[in-house]
Order: sequence, then structure tokens, then C-alpha cells
Amino acid sequence: MRIIRRLHYWWSLVVAGALLLILGPPILFVAWLTGKHDLVYPWALFGGRNWLRLSGMKVQVTGKEHLDADQTYVFISNHRSYLDTATLFVYTGRRVGLLAKKELLNVPILGYGMGFVNVMAIDRSNRERALQTVEAATARIRSGRSFGVFAEGTRARPGDFLPFKKGAFYMAAQAGVPIVPVAIKNTDYLMGKGTGEARKGTIEMVMLPPVSTAGFSSDEDVRQLVNSVHSMIGKELGVSK
Repeated sequence: MRIIRRLHYWWSLVVAGALLLILGPPILFVAWLTGKHDLVYPWALFGGRNWLRLSGMKVQVTGKEHLDADQTYVFISNHRSYLDTATLFVYTGRRVGLLAKKELLNVPILGYGMGFVNVMAIDRSNRERALQTVEAATARIRSGRSFGVFAEGTRARPGDFLPFKKGAFYMAAQAGVPIVPVAIKNTDYLMGKGTGEARKGTIEMVMLPPVSTAGFSSDEDVRQLVNSVHSMIGKELGVSK
């Protein structure tokens, strides 16, 4: 019933808010007081994992066998739901930062805590600031930190798959690290953009074989890289480019 799905949606939002309020202030205060910012990351994983669980979501991950434990990657994923962010952050099997929209900085507690867990806000409405963020993220990747990026730049409507923006691909190419194409499935059905509804179910996250960025330096090289990764993810999702 639709009313049940709407109540489920609001329950998920309430759970997210409760986890932020219960876990956020004391952990961030201790991290700020001691200067030990690494204290925040395991709690962020705990919060993300339990938000999905308490929202009735299970996560099935395939493709981890493609990854080298000692390699830094840029994970590039499709984006159709709020669920995608927690899924990519928690279930890659490694410590991964994220590029996130700047509006998240305005969310109490969450906005303040983003910097503690290597989540960087990007202002896509301001080209100069966006480039500065991309350059800062690239420097972190060079230092050995993996990143996850939703290259569509926004959540797509259920069933849609939007063109990719190039920033994440330049990051990977300039840092000289492989790209892992990631297809996150079923989240548009479980909690799709604009539906105001949610259902219990299983999220599927498929990590495809890494794509080398070696030798990709020109704009045309990056354009080909964008098209290749977009096609790989689109094929896994069962949608055309």
C-alpha cells in the first residue's frame, strides 16, 4: 500500500536524523578535543551501515575480487537514491572519501563532520570553486586516499541514467590511479528520487573491473574514458547510453 511506503520513507529519514543526533555530537566533540579525527570514521561506517539496516535494506556486493588491496582507486557510480551514498561509503571494503554536493554542508552535524571522514563538498554552480575542490581531491588521491564519485552530479529519476560530468575522470587521470566503475541497482525502486516512498529490499552493488587511466592526458582521452566507463555501468544497469 502506498501509505505504508510513505511511512517507511519518513521512518528512514527519522532514523537518519536520530543516528546523527545520538552519535554525531559526542564523537565529533571528542575528535575535536583530542585532535584525533580518525576516531570519526569507524562511527560514520557504523551509522551508515545501521541506517541501511534499520531502513530495511540489505546490501549484496559483487566484484571485490577485481580490486588490489594496496591500490588507490576512484570509484565512479550511478546515482538514483539517497541510499547510494551510504552504500558506496560503507561497502567498497576500504576507506573511501566522497565528493558530495555543497548543500550537505548545511545539514546540522553532518555538514560539520564531513571533513573528518574525507568527504569534500563541491559547488558545481561555481566553476572556479569546483575546480579548486577537484584539485584538492586529486592531491588527496595522490597521497593514497581512494574516492567515490557520483559522476552524474545529481540523483537521476527512477530508471534514468544521466550523462557523466568529467571532473572525477580528470582527478583519476591526473593522479594516475585506476577507475572502478560501480553499478548500484534497485535503489530507485527501494527509495527513488521524487517518489517520497520507500520499501524493504536488497541493494545490489556491482564493482566492475578497474579501468586504467595510464596515458590519458588530453581532453579527447578523458572524453573517451568518460564514454567507456558510462557504457560499462549502463550495460550493467541494463540501460542504453
